[in-house]
Amino acid sequence: MITFSVNRELARIFLYNIPSFALIWYLMLQKKNLRAWGLGFPGRKDFFSLLVTFPGLVLIGLAISLISPLFTDLPPGPGIGAPENFAGWAVMLFACISTGYLEESFFRFYLLAIPGGPGMKPGRLVFVSTLLFSLCHAYEGPWGILNAVLAGTFLAQVFLHHRSLHGIALAHGFYNAVVYALGV
Repeated sequence: MITFSVNRELARIFLYNIPSFALIWYLMLQKKNLRAWGLGFPGRKDFFSLLVTFPGLVLIGLAISLISPLFTDLPPGPGIGAPENFAGWAVMLFACISTGYLEESFFRFYLLAIPGGPGMKPGRLVFVSTLLFSLCHAYEGPWGILNAVLAGTFLAQVFLHHRSLHGIALAHGFYNAVVYALGV
């Protein structure tokens, strides 16, 4: 079990999440403005998307946590302990939300809504997006990869149906916070 560290999380937020998020959005805004991307302040479609996505992610994670003990030959991924005080929980929640926005901005919003597209059909774009998302979660072990495949496919389908960045990003962030809170 890896102990939660406020300093490590703050370093990750300010040295990785924020610069990566800024780079992705810089690249996106070079192509067209926020309104042309269909992005504004969170609205009804985002709220509905959140209400659909969060329970779906929880069910995927729950299903994997229920079947993983049946396969004792596969190693578990690294567990990260929950924060121990209010400041730690505040940093953890901000880290989860910023990671949700970073990953959803790139893996769903950018890759699935590239202006003019890279000449791929939506099914192939979902496959590429999910493959890359899963590779970025390889450090979590086989169960983390499976979770990323199922969650990535689900998030891509929700995004394509609702075109909601805020809803899926917040659901992703809240799901990550639940995982921290449960210490899995």
